[in-house]
Amino acid sequence: MRNTAKLTTAVLAAGALTFGLTACGSDKDSASSSSDYSGPLVVAASPTPHAEILNYVKDNLAKKAGLDLEIKEFQDYIVPNTATEDGSVDANYFQNQPYLDDFNKKRGTHIVPVVTVHLEPLGLYSHKVKSADALKSGATVAVPNDAVNEARALKLLAANGLITLKAGAGSEATPQDIAKNPKNLQFKEVEAAQTARSLDDVDAAVINGNYAISAGIKPAKDALVLESAKNSPYGNFLAVKKGNEKDPRVKKLAKLLTSPEVKKFIEDKYQGSVIPSF
Repeated sequence: MRNTAKLTTAVLAAGALTFGLTACGSDKDSASSSSDYSGPLVVAASPTPHAEILNYVKDNLAKKAGLDLEIKEFQDYIVPNTATEDGSVDANYFQNQPYLDDFNKKRGTHIVPVVTVHLEPLGLYSHKVKSADALKSGATVAVPNDAVNEARALKLLAANGLITLKAGAGSEATPQDIAKNPKNLQFKEVEAAQTARSLDDVDAAVINGNYAISAGIKPAKDALVLESAKNSPYGNFLAVKKGNEKDPRVKKLAKLLTSPEVKKFIEDKYQGSVIPSF
């Protein structure tokens, strides 16, 4: 039976308090305080596809490898990192490098990647038009409101000729960085987890792959335009707090997540909507 739990922020706060009572203040001490590595490896993950992939590992590969794996699901992109930082969980699996860089910079956390597993192509979707070209002048497009995913969404639109970004617009680009907007698109900034739910209220929405899949959308089939996987910096990886990379449990999980069995599972289950990155 799968041992998957869903935590609330309140539970995490209690976990953070417990951890605070037992750990010293420095990053080095925090990492060493959990160095007995005797318990299960607790990993925070987004439900789809991250927790699904981890559950495949748990159900099919972990026992043989001698890994006791516990998976905790989170719906947002913030708590998995803060929980990893404060020791409420041992690792997380949900994010890409640009997002992590921005998070560490803004929140003073010390999360580092261990191994890249897959890419979820970002896509533009609509319940009102059948192609991106069919968007009318003044159409409203929902985009994620966090810095990295909003920039990623705008780059997707630019790559498909819907807008032109100013020279030098980087990983924190916003609608203010649009140089040309021939369709006079209007942008509605919403939480990434809400973009799929906004489809009935806007003309189109740019949706992260995991949220699209969770909403029953098939990115490889349903997207009006889809992010290219070639040379993408947005691969999703297993991550830990700095200092815990050598945890033998983490090493076992990293090896299992990049195994031929997991590659086949991803390809068979997601049919191009999630792409192995190894």
